[in-house]
Amino acid sequence: MADIDALARRLRSDLGPEQVVTDRQELRTYECDGLAHYKVIPALVVLPHTAGQVATVVRACAEAGVPFVARGSGTGLSGGALPHAEGVLIVTAQMRRIVEIAPADERAVVEPGVINLQVTRAATPHGYYYAPDPSSQQICSIGGNVAENSGGAHCLKYGFTTNHVTGLQIVTPDGDLVRLGGRAPDPPGYDLIGAFVGSEGTLGVATEVTVRLTRLPESVRTLLAAFPSIDAAGAATSAIIAAGVVPAAIEMMDALAIEAAEAAVACGYPPGAAAVLIVELDGPSAEVEAQFTEVTSLCRGEGAFEIRIAADDAERALFWRGRKSAFAAVGRISPDYIVQDGVIPRTALPEVLRRIGEVASAHGVRVANVFHAGDGNLHPLVLFDARVDGEAERADTVSGAIIDLCIEYGGSITGEHGVGMDKAKYMPRMYGDDDLDTMQLVRCAFDPAHLANPGKIFPTPRLCGERPGGDIAARFPGVEVF
Repeated sequence: MADIDALARRLRSDLGPEQVVTDRQELRTYECDGLAHYKVIPALVVLPHTAGQVATVVRACAEAGVPFVARGSGTGLSGGALPHAEGVLIVTAQMRRIVEIAPADERAVVEPGVINLQVTRAATPHGYYYAPDPSSQQICSIGGNVAENSGGAHCLKYGFTTNHVTGLQIVTPDGDLVRLGGRAPDPPGYDLIGAFVGSEGTLGVATEVTVRLTRLPESVRTLLAAFPSIDAAGAATSAIIAAGVVPAAIEMMDALAIEAAEAAVACGYPPGAAAVLIVELDGPSAEVEAQFTEVTSLCRGEGAFEIRIAADDAERALFWRGRKSAFAAVGRISPDYIVQDGVIPRTALPEVLRRIGEVASAHGVRVANVFHAGDGNLHPLVLFDARVDGEAERADTVSGAIIDLCIEYGGSITGEHGVGMDKAKYMPRMYGDDDLDTMQLVRCAFDPAHLANPGKIFPTPRLCGERPGGDIAARFPGVEVF
């Protein structure tokens, strides 16, 4: 094991003592991200304030042969920012500067610790906003969004983080400060930005991000439709897309998710609904009005028994309040839960949701479904009580079965939460050995020493001198699984 004490002394000298955390109790603050299922206490936490300081930390780690993990706000849900027990956790949360809002270029330049929603707040006076909007947008950071390629409710129309990043300043795993892309929409050469966004911190640390700004739409219309069954809500979703309408968002919640949201935020959704859809349209006023009439008719045609139309921004916010709070709200009806993230073809929604219900029932586990219906990105919430013997294990079994269903129907094991620690074991179910080796060749090109966020994404190391082995404890010293 490298001399962490010596590394800590070096970093205190380079950055200042207040930016280096070594106290065991303070280190526990950073032992997990939003997925508390895995916990690791890092050997050292560093709080850089500038890109230069990040480079200094990474360079020191490289010279000492110490692994490092980058972390933003810690809201990730796949264990992607899980620390290394013998490594350094680089927390970029204090790098919060909005460097520039450039409406003429339709760009914003921000540091990685800037909160997602702050970009929109800074751009709105200029007539623009930042389109990717994860449910955690009030607390998640742009750096974390870049690492996980986050999406959000409006990704149906506007795409994920990768569609909105045009430039990056990164610190490579050997400590060099490098720029990729810039303000141009399509820089020449290899698509290194495309490789970096969504790489979950395995290719380096983002220290500055240039993002696209989107013009505020002329009109926004939002409706809430209540259905007697999930099948009917799924059929309405398919009908809307089949009609050639591409809403900004189509979100679905089932009865259990609605129950949780009501308990948490009193969102006032229609009573008796087995499922609700939130459909939002934006764009030129004439187009939005015509499409809104069509969407309303399609929802009624598929059995919606109540449709509410937001009269103003306040009512629109109320519709979204239940959906945006859904993950946290489940804590009102269950002491513990697993947030899953998988993708299926949207035409398979009714069948897959039925099968999820069958699997959950067979194992005596409840599942609340809340998801981006428009693009088939599921977020089943598997509920359990860890104090009851066997419940955590049954919940984990159901969680894995849901991922298998996504693969069976031609989908993906993750839509926007990343692979991280949680889903690495599922990678061979989607990809063959050659695919996994090719992915790791890219990683090795950036990080031949395998110091940047080791133990994530890939279930069995194959290249760059890594030792084979899929066991979590062997791959990741110090990990505790709860």
